[in-house]
Amino acid sequence: QLVESGGGLVQPGGSLRLSCAASEFILRLYAVGWFRQAPGKEREKVSCISKTDIGTEYVDSVKGRFTISRDNVKNMVYLQMNSLKPEDTAVYYCTAYPGVSCAGLYEYRGQGTQVTVSS
Repeated sequence: QLVESGGGLVQPGGSLRLSCAASEFILRLYAVGWFRQAPGKEREKVSCISKTDIGTEYVDSVKGRFTISRDNVKNMVYLQMNSLKPEDTAVYYCTAYPGVSCAGLYEYRGQGTQVTVSS
């Protein structure tokens, strides 16, 4: 239902765009978000875009650097990540929530894509 791509190795200050291919069913009925998991750290919800595209949310640590968007024609959700820092290194997961926003538990999750920020 959700397939991520776009991760990789990038130097500090660089950019990456993560893509999440979703079914039309999910984009029509679910809010979609990204969370990340780094080794030894707790899972962190990074960003969310509402089911109706009205609102977006970001964790404070990525505000001003990351932008989430969705293309309902291509059935894609994107996470544009700029000014990347080593602390952004993690596996990033695309998730779908059965509501207007990304509150509560996700119902679908992709397999994850590794993002490594290092010089």
